[in-house]
Amino acid sequence: MTTDKTETTPAIRAILGVVAVAAIAGPALVVRHAPMPAAKPVMVRIPKRVVPQAEVPPVEPVTFVDLAPDDARSFNATVPFSTAPNPAARPFVLPGGQEDRDRATDCLAAALWYEAGDDAVGEKAVAQVVLNRVRHPAFPKTVCGVVFEGSDRKTGCQFTFTCDGAITRRPSDTGWQRARAIATSALSGEVYKPVGYATHYHTDWVVPYWQSSLDKVAAVHTHLFFRWTGWWGTPPAFNRQVQPSEPVVAKMAALSDAHRLGAVIAAADASIVAATPFFGRALQPLVSDPNTFLTTLAPTTTPQSYRALAEQACGDRPTCKVMGWTDVANMAFTLPLEPEQMAAMSFSYLRDRPAGFEKALWNCTEFKGLAPAACMKRQALRITAPSEPAAAPGPDAPRGPEVLDGVRRKTAIEPVKTPVPTPSPTPTRPS
Repeated sequence: MTTDKTETTPAIRAILGVVAVAAIAGPALVVRHAPMPAAKPVMVRIPKRVVPQAEVPPVEPVTFVDLAPDDARSFNATVPFSTAPNPAARPFVLPGGQEDRDRATDCLAAALWYEAGDDAVGEKAVAQVVLNRVRHPAFPKTVCGVVFEGSDRKTGCQFTFTCDGAITRRPSDTGWQRARAIATSALSGEVYKPVGYATHYHTDWVVPYWQSSLDKVAAVHTHLFFRWTGWWGTPPAFNRQVQPSEPVVAKMAALSDAHRLGAVIAAADASIVAATPFFGRALQPLVSDPNTFLTTLAPTTTPQSYRALAEQACGDRPTCKVMGWTDVANMAFTLPLEPEQMAAMSFSYLRDRPAGFEKALWNCTEFKGLAPAACMKRQALRITAPSEPAAAPGPDAPRGPEVLDGVRRKTAIEPVKTPVPTPSPTPTRPS
């Protein structure tokens, strides 16, 4: 059988043409519409700002860059260690009585176990960071204050176990006793030298935003340790006087007898105070603040005697606050005060001798005939927290600002020159 070339050749050519076009266009279409590989996040290291000596460095909230653990590890590996000297911290010996020591030990032990787990070396490193913070003016003045700083907020706590619910998970008896033993040694002067004066740390699978503003000084297993840049990371900056009175922390009650009993005693004291008449007995400071007194005032005594009562209660305290009510029904027993309690307050006495301030004020709606300067101003009575005495700075301490941005805020009181008193009518109660 013969084939007609004039009929078959064009058909073959057409088929070959289609195949050729497909061979060229197909790969191009595949390449054009192929899925793009996921772009890896690019980390840009922000230049460090060295906080000057006259400015206390702010403590930033613990927030993290959005990175996968492997990417975070890769980035952290590129962060160089500081080449500056890394001296060991001075030994820390906790002041105060046995109750304060027990509370501090348990707070520190909790930080060790929840932050480092059953890792004795890691626990020693964490303990050193906590004690470095206690000595640094950017942080609270007590061990428990440092550990539970910001724990009342879901974001902002400095140690995540204090606000993420992890503290409800109890450690093993063996792990807890080991953590307490390490905490006891650290509070008795034992120093973990490798981390020096580090005040921050994080695991190598995260990148906190504060990292770029600090110097990387050590690595302990999977934890990286950092200290302040400039003067604030040097030994002279860690000379703040430690407050000997450790607070009772309610979140520690399940772990610590010291905190559980302290909370019970504080509640019992408040109940006793609430049930006991104030007339004729000595004023007692608040359990939570030894420099603040809340009291009822005998309505039968002269208003001028309230100041003498306040001065007697304050004694030699350099800072002191006394607030009194003649109406027991509206009296406050704890801080902060409710608006109704502030409005019903009859008398207040404020003392801040380091700032050169001392003043007594009366409720002039209740007590008539007083000079305007002796009258309370309602807007000045918005007290949100008890003030704490200023710690005596060491000989090399800088004179930084009173307000620590990002740490805690306290209204500064300007020194007031005492005016020459002018005679005023004796205040009398309205008939």
